[in-house]
Amino acid sequence: MKNLSDHPRTRLAALAGLVLVIPLGARAMLGWSNPLGYLSDLALGSLLLLLLHRRPWWLALPVLLAWAALWVASAELVSAVGRLPTSADLAYLVDPQFMENSTGGGLAHAWLPVVMGAGLLAWLACAWRSRSQRGQPLPRKAWAIPVMLFSAHWGSQQLLPSDADQWRQYNLTHQLMSAGVGNLERQVEGWMGHTQPFTPLPSAGLTQSDLHGQRLLAGPGSARNLLVITLEGIPGAYLRPNRQALHSHFDEDLMPRLGKWAERGMNTPDYVLHTHQTIRGLYAMLCGDYDKLANGTPKGVELLTQNERNQACLPAQLRQAGFTTHYLQGAGLRFMAKDRIMPHIGYDSVHGLEWFRNKNYLDFPWGKDDRAFFEGALGYVSQLQKQDKPWMLTLLTVGTHQPYSAPAEYLERFDTPKQAAVAYLDDAVGAFLDNLERQGVLKDTLVVLTSDESHGIDGVRLASSWGFNLTLAPEQAQLPHIKRGTYGHIDLATSLLDYFALPIPVALGGRSLYRDYDTGREMIAYTNGMLRYHNGQGVFTECDFQQRCRRYASEGFIAEQARYLGSGDSMLGQQIGTLAGVLDQSLLQTPLNLRYQFGGPAPIKLRKRIHDDWADNLIGAQYLEMPGGSHTRVRIKVRSLDPRHAAYIQLKAKQLEQDVPLGLPAEVKVTADQPLEMDFSFENPTERKAFSFHLLGYGGGKVEVSDFSVITALPGEDDAGEDLAEGQIAHSG
Repeated sequence: MKNLSDHPRTRLAALAGLVLVIPLGARAMLGWSNPLGYLSDLALGSLLLLLLHRRPWWLALPVLLAWAALWVASAELVSAVGRLPTSADLAYLVDPQFMENSTGGGLAHAWLPVVMGAGLLAWLACAWRSRSQRGQPLPRKAWAIPVMLFSAHWGSQQLLPSDADQWRQYNLTHQLMSAGVGNLERQVEGWMGHTQPFTPLPSAGLTQSDLHGQRLLAGPGSARNLLVITLEGIPGAYLRPNRQALHSHFDEDLMPRLGKWAERGMNTPDYVLHTHQTIRGLYAMLCGDYDKLANGTPKGVELLTQNERNQACLPAQLRQAGFTTHYLQGAGLRFMAKDRIMPHIGYDSVHGLEWFRNKNYLDFPWGKDDRAFFEGALGYVSQLQKQDKPWMLTLLTVGTHQPYSAPAEYLERFDTPKQAAVAYLDDAVGAFLDNLERQGVLKDTLVVLTSDESHGIDGVRLASSWGFNLTLAPEQAQLPHIKRGTYGHIDLATSLLDYFALPIPVALGGRSLYRDYDTGREMIAYTNGMLRYHNGQGVFTECDFQQRCRRYASEGFIAEQARYLGSGDSMLGQQIGTLAGVLDQSLLQTPLNLRYQFGGPAPIKLRKRIHDDWADNLIGAQYLEMPGGSHTRVRIKVRSLDPRHAAYIQLKAKQLEQDVPLGLPAEVKVTADQPLEMDFSFENPTERKAFSFHLLGYGGGKVEVSDFSVITALPGEDDAGEDLAEGQIAHSG
């Protein structure tokens, strides 16, 4: 048995194993090996060792739990979507209901929390045994070790920045610390007046439509109908023609069936996805505008306050041209207000999970598995083919969202559930296209396949921004197999209107995919925490979370590799950040004095019980932005539509997906004779982003949420929302 004097040494050894040995081993096991990453782990680990080795166990334990949780969160999000978490993502990863849906009850790297937990228990046991002994302090000179390691990491980033993925260069705790220091440095410079003359970058090249290219077709396209198929999270690298055109080293052929269709169609290898999150991708591709290039209220939600800009969106334009317009997705509609946004931008018929009558082949928490979805969608197309008018149909899959479910035979064939889910989607969409051809739909229908966002590919440059656009047209022989040039979701609405030779609204930006251009073009994106900008003249710039920018010589935006030109000057990050800020305000200059109305007359069927805050949300008031110093007022009216059933209503609020207490009743009973009417307000002492309301109900029967209005104003201006013009009130269209 060891002497009591040995206990503090054992505790120190256990702590060193936890914060130094385990992170280094985990990085190697995860395949994140990079000298900067190991340096980051050593720097943070040595700092934790010095800070915690003589602290009481009850004080050190919360710090170590938070540190371990950040490691697990990083591993899971990198595995799921190929990027390091942001501050907004962290809250998702502590929400048990979101994690249950996203992981299907399991983790991609289940061994990591087990190893972390074992290390924590070993340290805790040693700390408990030595709780009455503080042990000898480490030499003061030891503090030089983390200082030197952090300095070496910082110096390497300044002198020779790496273009490796951020999770290879940093552990998440170090990255968040660096971001905080960078923000503080910029604030101090502003306070002291140490700023250079600032010249903003013009935004016209990013926002104006450009139809000066040479048409690929002699006249209007011959297709009568339009089918847009949006595949959840699929990167452009999954299509063989794209990989070959850009000479990508990625060689996993996960979508061979779609690849064969791509060999028959027009592919755009350099196709840019501007942001993450489905609702933002749909807005960009359907409304010809960049969504927020940072966190903030999605522009689709902002669009609900306007009754003119929404008329410029693709579905509204085609409806004016005589098309019937339809939207069908494999999940519920209410989350992120797609039940309101889609009608508002011009869809005549909007359907989600409730439309389907066919059964799933898989138990999938987010909705229809891909095979079941496309079988249902085939029936929808068959119905449209019987009508006299031309039609537009937009499809959105959900099967390649975490937890990447797939049948057992697919899981056996592939290394990861993510790969298996992609292969399952490939067979489903391949069969769907085969059936469309067999039924003659492709003879008179323009089919465009794309993705809402990219779930990324570990080790593939710019994979988080790399999308795809595959055109299958009746006049395919007149179109090139590979469409050269840089394009993105900003171009899709303009392109499709150009194909049908319809007028392009002034509000739309972008170029036409069905024209050839002899000049480069500007492009911008914000994915994986990086703001990326191409000036259209051969220079590609990407700026990290500290507004440190790296410049590369690159003909296009998406490329296998690019020649490093050096770091940008101190103003470049601010210029590109300001440019992104200007684009973010294309719809609204401020989120103040706007009344968002998320209620409506549509009956909503309740479940017998609440399963989770996400799938059962009755309204779409998510990811709202509220300026610091403002005041938010909320009005709610809910009544039961079924005299035989009482409804039980709950209201929760979350900021960055963490619960925000509002002092409201935990639950309210609602009947046909006794509706719920609630009017409350709260202050926003600091800026709120990603603020979401979750209105939940159970008890069976149906309810009507006739009013759910949210008004944010400055103090003393609360009544401003009462007098807003009709165009500033968010309705469903």
